[in-house]
Parts: sequence; C-alpha cells; structure tokens
Amino acid sequence: MHGGDLIAEVLKAQGVQFLFTLCGGHISPILVSCKQRGIRVIDVRHEVTAVFAADAVARLTGIPGVAAVTAGPGVTNTMTAIKNAQLAQSPVVLLGGATATALKGRGALQDIDQMALFKPHVKWAKSVPRVRDLVPTLEQAFRIAKSAVPGPVFVECPVDLLYDESTVREWYGIKSQGGRSWSERALKWYLNRHVNQLFADSSEAIKFSSPNEVAPPRPEAGKIRQAAEKLQRAERPVLLAGSQTLLEAAEAKRVAESVERLGIPVYLSGMARGLLGKQHALLMRHKRREALKEADLVILAGVPCDFRLDYGRHIRREAYLISINRSRSDVKKNRRPNLGVLSDPALFLCWLTEVLPQNERWKNWREQLRQRDETREQEICQQAQEPTALLNPVHLCREIEKNIPSNSVIVADAGDFVATASYIVSPPAPLTWLDPGVFGTLGVGAGFALGAKLCRPESEVWILFGDGSVGYSLSEFDTFVRHQIPVLAVVGNDAGWTQIAREQIEMLKDDVGTVLRHTDYHAVAEGFGGKGFLLKEPQHIGEIFQRARQAVAQGHPVLVNAHIGKTAFRKGSLSM
Repeated sequence: MHGGDLIAEVLKAQGVQFLFTLCGGHISPILVSCKQRGIRVIDVRHEVTAVFAADAVARLTGIPGVAAVTAGPGVTNTMTAIKNAQLAQSPVVLLGGATATALKGRGALQDIDQMALFKPHVKWAKSVPRVRDLVPTLEQAFRIAKSAVPGPVFVECPVDLLYDESTVREWYGIKSQGGRSWSERALKWYLNRHVNQLFADSSEAIKFSSPNEVAPPRPEAGKIRQAAEKLQRAERPVLLAGSQTLLEAAEAKRVAESVERLGIPVYLSGMARGLLGKQHALLMRHKRREALKEADLVILAGVPCDFRLDYGRHIRREAYLISINRSRSDVKKNRRPNLGVLSDPALFLCWLTEVLPQNERWKNWREQLRQRDETREQEICQQAQEPTALLNPVHLCREIEKNIPSNSVIVADAGDFVATASYIVSPPAPLTWLDPGVFGTLGVGAGFALGAKLCRPESEVWILFGDGSVGYSLSEFDTFVRHQIPVLAVVGNDAGWTQIAREQIEMLKDDVGTVLRHTDYHAVAEGFGGKGFLLKEPQHIGEIFQRARQAVAQGHPVLVNAHIGKTAFRKGSLSM
C-alpha cells in the first residue's frame, strides 16, 4: 500500500465516514484511497467549508471530523475554521498536503512553512517524516484531538510519502540514465539515499489500531459532595450549561436526565441549546442577566466568564460560584470561583445528581423566573406585530418557529438576524443547534449544514443566514446539488450589516462599509441548480415555507430570500 492507502486505512479504523476536501495534486492519493474504502469524499468550493463540515460532524457524533486540503493556499484557507474549532473545542483532524520532502525550502510550488502557521492555533501539529510514521502519527492525532479539552490537530503529509516508491523514484530522477559528471552522480546518490530513508521499513506489516476510548476528565468526589452541600442550602440557584456539556455526544440523553433531576432553573447556550427540548419547566430563555444578579448560587457548566457574561460581572459577588470546566484556564477566567472543578461538566452534573436528594424547595424561585419569561414572550409577541417596511424580522422568526419540524437541525450563521432568532426559534432536542461558538465567525452555515445533513439524513436541516453571512457560503449550493444534500436556507435580507450598522450610525453618524443590496440570493441558488424563493409579504410566509419544505423532501437544496425591515429589537446589544 502507498501512503494514501495507509491514511485511508487509519481513517476507516477510526470510524470516519466522511472526508471533506477541495482537490489538489498534493493530496490526490488520500482522496482516491478513501473512496476505494467506502469513505464518502465530499468536495466543496472553499477549503474553509471542508473544515466547518468536519467540525459539525465532530460535534454531532463525538468522532473527530476530518478534512484534507492541498498545500500552501489550500491550508491557509482553512485557518479561520481551524481557529473557530479551537475556540469551540471541537475535535477536528486536518490533513494538509505539502511539497516533497527533498524540495522544502527550495522554491517548490506552494511551499511555505505550514507548521509555523498552525502550531499556535491547534492542540498539536506534526509533519510526517517517513512513510512508516504515517499510521502512528495519525492515530496519535485522533487521540489528542479528543482528549482533555478537545480541539483541532494538523498533520502535514508531504506528497512524496503518499505515492508508491517506484513513482517517487521516477520523480526524483533516480531511475533515469545519465548523470556522468561527478555532481550529477553525487546528486543521484543523495536522492537515492533520501528515498531509501523515506520508505525504510514501510513494506513491513503495519497494524491499524481501533479507536481508543478517551475518557473525559473525572471530577473529585470531595468537590461533588461540597457542591451538593452548598446547593442544598441555596435559595435561588441557577445553572448555566454551555457547549462543553455535550462534548460526549453519545451521553446527551443521560446529561438531560441529570439536569432534569437537579430541579434548578437552567439557561442553555451554544451546543447545549435544545438539551431539554422546546418546553420544559426548568428551561429559562430570557432575562438571564437579572436571574444571575438575584441568584445566591450559580453553576457554570462549561461556561467561562468571558464577554458573554460581561467577564463575570453578570454574577453578583455575594453568590456562591461553582465553575466546572475541562480547561484549567477557563475554570477561573476573569472571576475566581468559590469552587473550581477541573472536570468534564456533563460527568460532574451526572454524578452530582447521584448524591443530591430530590428537592422541591426551589419551586417558588422557578415560578418567579417562569413568570418573567412569559412576560418577555408577550413583549416579543407584541414586537412581532409592529409595522415595518417589508417583513418584520421578529414576525418572520416566529413563523420559522411554527414551520420548523420536530426532527430539524438548526444551523445559525448570521449576526443580527440569528441573534433575533435565538430569542424565538427553539431547538427541538439535544444536538439540534449548531452555531460557531465564542469566536463569532461568519461563514459556518454551508459547512455546518453539510456535516449535519450527512450525519442526520432523516432530519430537515435549516440554515438561518443573514445577508452578510450568506455571501461566504452561497457557492456551496453547487456542493449541495452535486452531492445531493437537500438543506433549507432562510436568508434574513435587510440589505446591510445591521448588527454593526446600528451602533456605528448612532455613535459615529456614518454607515460606511455596512450597506448591502437586496440581492437576488434565491436566483443565485437556482443558478447553482437549487431551488429559490423570494419572500417579501407576510401573508405568503406559510405558503413559501410549505413549498420550500416540499422541494427539500424531493431532494433539492432550497434558499428562501426573505426581505426584512429594520426594528429596534436588538438595540444596544453589541458586546465585545
């Protein structure tokens, strides 16, 4: 087997079903070998989409997602998605092509120092030096990506390690005749020696290991008892659960049951959205800041005190703060907890419920927060009825909530429009909401939807785009069509970068750089072979969504271009 075969065998042994890529001469053997072994190769129109798709697969399955891209600009194009995966703590394996080992630093095509570029932004980076090192290096990459705080890893695979030895010797001219001068004979001797080293011992039988179970970090029993004691004495406890609580995707149901048994009010963020379904007595959605100011005990389960909690200032100083996180730095970021627990948050919550007796003492506290939630829902209902030019975005989001089915996966890729939708559109179940995470990256939509639909072919995958973010992903409708991936995209099109414009105009009195057009995105989707619908009038929302869902059911990717007006719904919401 050549190097491409070896890599494909490792991926197959690790349970990888999909390889996301954009083709390039440096990685062709990997793609062909994966296809031959039944791994579905999905080629996209931009390398960043390949990594976003791999990220989505990792989040939904718990198995590291894999992307392979060619050298130079191929790998540099992935950097935003790699950094997003690092900050979102997603286990992704990126295979990067590279120039031949003997030509590094000699001006070869697309030859740059890729290792220097990636090392600061991944958990681990390794350039494979010999063919015999491909298998152990890749297996180590999978272990590292999944362990402790998960994250992306980068494996550089030089092109002369991927082809068979005979072909590589021809490339280096070792088989050719001639070379009578001393310098030519010396060069041939050097290259022959170099190739011998590349392929040394590579013909020996290579053992492919099964995936190692990487156990999540376990909490200390003493800290669980301490948390239980404090919680039993609390009058107004609050739980904030973030994406880390669902890193072990297979444990989602068990985590949801444990959170339910705790019996305390819960706010969910990131990948944890949907953990308790759409409607649950413990689930609170609005006025989180007020709840934190009133709480006497706060549990942060995989949630650091970053800008989303105003660097910890949302939690009052008198409250007893319990922070559980896999990351040593995130446990105490910006705010030192009363009880810091270096552990998997999901495991901590599951074990906590085992030592905590059932408690109904928080019923009044829950009802107080529930009443506040209902009041806010009534306000949103009123705001949805306010007249605007074109569609009221609040009303549109309420209609999306009505039309989106219970088996859906929702991909969030926008600023202002998705932030509005997050108040209204409820993920139906655990692991049915995908957003970029703390990096706030635009452009995740197509890649996340691609990965989600492949993992959940029975689900309707909806992408909520803004008209700014859709510009990053629109060409991937060609990918959806070619690979028969039917997804439903809704673009909230208000002809501007509204989240930025709102504050910029008020503070600086200038809209420079924030103005777009009511572009015919639906026509572009149709040009790529999908189905497009233009939506301008509220009385047609239900009809358009019904037609869009019918087209998806027939196997077509769909884009609904919804022209929306401006509202003050999110005035003053920009945070940094």
